[in-house]
Amino acid sequence: MPTVLKIKDKIHQRSIKIAPFKKDIRKTLPHKHNSYFEIIYLSEGTGFHSIDSIKYQVQPPVVYTVRKEQVHHWELESEPEGYVLILKKEFLDNSLDKQLKDLLANISAFPSICLADPLSITQLFKMLTDEYDPEQSNNTPVIEGLLKALLAKILQTGKPLPSAKGKKDNLFQEFQQLLTQDKLLKNSVAFYAFHLNTSPQNLNAACRKSAGQPAAQVLAEFIINEAKRLLLYTDMAVSEISNVLDFKDDSHFIKYFKRHCGQTPNAFRVLV
Repeated sequence: MPTVLKIKDKIHQRSIKIAPFKKDIRKTLPHKHNSYFEIIYLSEGTGFHSIDSIKYQVQPPVVYTVRKEQVHHWELESEPEGYVLILKKEFLDNSLDKQLKDLLANISAFPSICLADPLSITQLFKMLTDEYDPEQSNNTPVIEGLLKALLAKILQTGKPLPSAKGKKDNLFQEFQQLLTQDKLLKNSVAFYAFHLNTSPQNLNAACRKSAGQPAAQVLAEFIINEAKRLLLYTDMAVSEISNVLDFKDDSHFIKYFKRHCGQTPNAFRVLV
């Protein structure tokens, strides 16, 4: 087991990348992505895809989404066919199309989407791949248009497995985005409210409206999920994880974890 979770970077300096899924991929080690969001479409292939320790049977045609804070890996049993689309935050920051941003926010809530109209999805991915040229900058409107059509079609015809309740509002989306930034987590709703230029009360109301949960619970779920990732996929000591997740001491973290999971971090690590 690695002492540090592997982080892959398949996009480097670019803010978007579209390419066919590599046919030689069968099994990969658990890993995270270097600050990018990934959409994977498989039209062929069998096996399993694990996202945050949840194992999904690969049953094409299917779309998977992997957020940058999530850990995933493949256990494919036959040759895959499909496409991979990678997006960095800069792509959205540079886009003025609010509808595109809303579509991405909506699709990112679903880790697995079974498709009813694979032909149109395949055609849109192929058009995006044909149009994609990292050396060009004047084709951005075409890329954005095709991407928006692709996302809308996936959401229109797909049957998703939801991972969140309700419709996200802007403040809730910004809170989630802030949680996934590459910086030290803070176990404080007030900290995030301050950086979102709002009050803890407003942030709490936005979370209740969008997720049916108070802000403290949304934050707790994120912290617990991150703790589980570190316990499952690294050899970091509980004291190290406690420090990374901004707990004042080990005992506080252990009590916090046990309150939310019903077992201590070490027990979770052994049993899973």
